[in-house]
Amino acid sequence: MAISDVAIAGRAARAAAEVLLRLRQGDITGRPLGDAGDAAAQAAISASLAADVPGDVVFSEEAADDLRRLSAERVWIVDPLDGTREYGDPARHDWAVHVALWSGGELSAAAVALPGLGEILVTDPAPVVPASPGGRMRIAVSRSRPPAEADTVAAALGADLVPLGSAGYKAVAVVRGEVDAYVHAGGMYQWDSAAPVAIARAAGLTTCRLDGSPMVYNDPDPWLPDLVVCRPELAEPILAAVRAGR
Repeated sequence: MAISDVAIAGRAARAAAEVLLRLRQGDITGRPLGDAGDAAAQAAISASLAADVPGDVVFSEEAADDLRRLSAERVWIVDPLDGTREYGDPARHDWAVHVALWSGGELSAAAVALPGLGEILVTDPAPVVPASPGGRMRIAVSRSRPPAEADTVAAALGADLVPLGSAGYKAVAVVRGEVDAYVHAGGMYQWDSAAPVAIARAAGLTTCRLDGSPMVYNDPDPWLPDLVVCRPELAEPILAAVRAGR
C-alpha cells in the first residue's frame, strides 16, 4: 500500500530526531554539537526522502538550492535542525525538525518533530489546540532579538511576551497552547516556517505576514522575513496593533 505524504514527512522527521538525540548523548556540546547535528539531520532526512520519494526535489537550509524546485510539482521544504543554539545546550528542549511538502502551489503535508519533548506533530491528524486559559494574552518572541512589533502588540493588547527558542518551536508553541500567538519580524527563511505553518493551519490557527498577506512558499527568493501565528480571534487585533505601530 502506498505511503501517504504525511507519513513520509513524519518518517523523515523521526529519522532526524533519532540521530539528533543520539548525538546529544555524546560528549560534545555548544557550537560543535550544533554543527554535527545540522549535518547528521540533513543526511538522515535526505536518505529517508530519497528512499520514499526519489523523484521529488528537496529544498533545505543545509543543502545547495536545487533550482529544479521552481518548476517541480512536489518540493520538500526542510530545516533539519531548527534551533542549532538551543540544541547545543543540553538543558534546552525548544528546538525542532521541519519537513514540509509543497505541491499544487501550496503546503500540503508536514511534520514537525520536537525531539526534546519526544513529540512529532503532523498535519493529519491535525493537532487539537487547547482551549485558551483566559487572562492576559501570551506572545512568543525570540529570546535574543524580540522584535519591536511584538512590543507594540503587547503594549496595545495588554499581553505578556514569552521568550522561547527556535522559530519552529515558537510557532508550534501556539498549537500546543503554551502561548496564544507568535509575532516575528527581522529575518527568516522559507524553511524556518514552512512545516510549522502547515501544522498551525491544519490545527485551525491563523498564519500570515505582518501586513496580513499570505505566506508564500517555493518562491525563488528563500527570504520570508516575518510571520504571525495566532488563534483566529486574535488575528485582527494583532494586525491592527502592528499597523498602528507603523
